[in-house]
Amino acid sequence: MKEKQNLCMADIGGIYEVCGMELPRKVQMRLTALGMTEGTRIKVLNNKRSGSVIFHVRGTRLAVGRKIAEHIYIGGI
Repeated sequence: MKEKQNLCMADIGGIYEVCGMELPRKVQMRLTALGMTEGTRIKVLNNKRSGSVIFHVRGTRLAVGRKIAEHIYIGGI
């Protein structure tokens, strides 16, 4: 596995593993309820440098804003 980075740094089409999140409790619990837990694999579908990050996680397509993506940590597979 490569070094840890945040979701904003992810390449489009890249597959990553969630290493952790440092978010407010409500936001973190919502993402966890949607299946985004530590160790989960995600595939980045779009990474708009000035806006949201869209990714595929456990059969669902999710989009998060930049402020949230900066606090989701991933590692390369």
